[in-house]
Order: sequence, then C-alpha cells, then structure tokens
Amino acid sequence: MDTAKKWAEALSQWGLPKEILDQAEQSPWIHPPALFTVPDEIPMTTSHNRAIEAVPTGGSVLDIGCGGGIAAFACTPTAQTVYGVDHQAEMLELFAAQAQKLKVNHAQFLGDWPDIENKVPTADVVTCHHVVYNVSDIVPFLLALDSHADKRVVIEMPQEHPLASMREVWKFFWNLDRPTEPTPSMLLEILSEIGIKANIEYWESSLGREISIEQAAEFMRIRLCLPKSRLTEVSEYLTKNSQPEVRKIATIWWDK
Repeated sequence: MDTAKKWAEALSQWGLPKEILDQAEQSPWIHPPALFTVPDEIPMTTSHNRAIEAVPTGGSVLDIGCGGGIAAFACTPTAQTVYGVDHQAEMLELFAAQAQKLKVNHAQFLGDWPDIENKVPTADVVTCHHVVYNVSDIVPFLLALDSHADKRVVIEMPQEHPLASMREVWKFFWNLDRPTEPTPSMLLEILSEIGIKANIEYWESSLGREISIEQAAEFMRIRLCLPKSRLTEVSEYLTKNSQPEVRKIATIWWDK
C-alpha cells in the first residue's frame, strides 16, 4: 500500500460510529467563524516566516482553506494581493473584510480545493493552514497547491490529528478509542513519492485565542455529539481536567 493510501485509511479511522452520529442534535464538524477572525497584531510563527521570506515586494499570496485569512494577512504589507479559498461563505466574508481593512487587493473563491482550482489564479506563495487532515484524497490536493505556487508552498498542520487532544474525553463519555495516525512525516513521505522535495520544521505555540469555559464546553459538547442536556457534565469535566496549553505544530514547505 503506498503512503497516500495509508493516509486515506488512517483518516477514515477518525470517523465516528453511526450510532453516535445518529443521535447528535447537530453536526459535530463545526468551525465557528468567530474563532477565525484575524487579530490586529498577528504573532509571527515558523509558518508565517517561511511564507513571508518568499513573497516579493508587492507580491501575492493564495490561502487555501483560508478561514479569516491569518496565513495570507501575515504576509502583508509585503504582499499586496491576497486570494482566499474556502468552502464556507462566512469565512470568505471575514477574509474580504480584513483585506478591505488593510487596503490590499483581494479575491475570494467559494468551494472545495482542488475542485475549483481552475477558477483560481496562481500566486507567488500558496499557504494552507490546518486543512490537510480533512483531505482523504491527498495527492490531487497537494499537486494543485504546487501548480498554483510560483515560488513556494507552505503547509501548517498539527503534529497530531486536531481531534487527538480529545482522546481522553471521548474515552470518558463514550468509551471510544481514537487513532494515532496520520502524521506530518507521512505527508512528507507522500510529497517525496510524487516528486516534491519538501522541508519540515516542528515547533510549539500557545493555544492563542482564549474562550470562556462556557464556550469551550459548548464546542466540546457539540464535538462529542452530546445533547444540550449534558452541557453541565461537559463543563464539569473541563473544570476537573486540565486541557493542553500549547499546540505542537509542523510546518512543511517547498520551493518551486
């Protein structure tokens, strides 16, 4: 089995049992737009630095799965043109509003990558933060990133699946064990197999945006497919069990 197939198989293990999904009051796969607004001052990270150093003055950045656009806007004002791709219209509205605030050229594209790649222009740098764990058919996704970059591609991803931090809480509420793969090293191997020699850097950051215990409990309740009637139980769990204070991140990047 080649690594891309292993990647897809590993991701499939993160699916939830039908009996859990069927009783959920709403979809557990939430991405609240409020968590993706861009701060007034964007902290510089390894991923941002790798992107910025490849953007020429007045250049362009294409942000795939852009959310509010923090990966793209970290490159301004060096970059004067930003493109955002996302499958949520609300995210693209945030992206456009931030671009207007910063007075940079911008365009937004609604849809899934790489399904809409033919509608999207190339850019000096392509960024893609916290998206790849959602992509089962990873090879076409990566090739489309590569073909749209004139100078560099920068991928940011957690060192473990983003839901790995909930392993203990899934065990507590549902007695459900969670997988350990895929991993950034697996993605690096896939890139090598398709002829792309990439670099990888590991680093840590704070969890950043603070939310109240009430908000955290509500997000976790939805993720756990639990009814509103059990919100108090989730709040009690969060109060009694410390949560991670840092995120372990990998930055994968390559030049054209």
